[in-house]
Amino acid sequence: MNHPTLSHPAEREAAGSTTPAATATTATARDRAPRRVAVIGGTRYFGRHLVALLRDAGTEVTLINRGSAPPPPGVHHLLADRDDEDALTAALGDRTFDAVIDQVLYTPAQAVVARRVFADRTPRYVMTSTIEVYNPATSPLVRTTPGVPVPEEAVDPALWPVDLDLPWHDRAALVRHFGEATAYAEGKRQAEAVLAAGRPPFGWAGVRSAHVLGGGALDFTGRLAHFTGAVGAGRPVAVHEHPQPSSFVRHEEIAAALVAVAASSSVGAVNAASAETLDAVGLSELIAGQLGTTARFRAAEGADHAPFSFDRWYPMDTRRAGTLGLSFSPLGSWLPAAVAEAAAVGTATGATTTGKDV
Repeated sequence: MNHPTLSHPAEREAAGSTTPAATATTATARDRAPRRVAVIGGTRYFGRHLVALLRDAGTEVTLINRGSAPPPPGVHHLLADRDDEDALTAALGDRTFDAVIDQVLYTPAQAVVARRVFADRTPRYVMTSTIEVYNPATSPLVRTTPGVPVPEEAVDPALWPVDLDLPWHDRAALVRHFGEATAYAEGKRQAEAVLAAGRPPFGWAGVRSAHVLGGGALDFTGRLAHFTGAVGAGRPVAVHEHPQPSSFVRHEEIAAALVAVAASSSVGAVNAASAETLDAVGLSELIAGQLGTTARFRAAEGADHAPFSFDRWYPMDTRRAGTLGLSFSPLGSWLPAAVAEAAAVGTATGATTTGKDV
């Protein structure tokens, strides 16, 4: 799929087409929430907080999913498979929205459907994306410089190649083709590229979330619980010889950021993370300090490593978020509470190495 180059987000901002988003706080999100919002997905982890935040701000929320989980009180519910264009169109009827927040957009094939179905239904489309788009191990086109945080332009959706002939509708075949981590990262990159292609039918934004922490039992990934369980039990944590730092964000603050971006007119990608970074050793030692024990380590071998142990550099540059008015709490102000929540869960649920938060 070929598409024309769009101007870089910074160029659009200089031309006056981008206005500051609201800060990523509950109070401001409440003040700036759009009046009618559709949320695709939104039933797991920080998606649940996102829906509640919108609803409590007085937004008319329509939750769209396949019925895997019931909607919270006070929220409209539409049953539809987002991959089935005809069924999704029929379920929507004549509904329109001030914004759509897509929590479960994983592939360019899904993005093609979204562009067509929502073209005349909303002026604003916000996609939950991921730090994993910057993972240099998942594409030779991604290049990072050790010691330099990765800015949004490192992966420019307007220039990213899209291949709709890949088996996007067959997850097993896609994983066989790419591997798990690359299937996730490349799916997100190409989905962003489809939304950005040509003349988009709506103002689109991709909120590239850092690794999400907090929420205790709500965190279905089990990654932080992996650390608290291992450290608390005295088991050694498997880390790389030279573990690289990564970026993190509090689960409540990524939800508030999505609301703020949906209420703004900013376009393109924006990184969402606390400014500080942390590696697997630092995280383990922080947990050990809270639990009153000592962290133990062993050498990682191949795929056998702790979830947040990385052997490559790709922490995110958060400066654009600041220019849009988005703010995220310092890591040290919320991570200890997230650790306590994970420790209270009581069991480690195993490592997840795809970086898939939603």
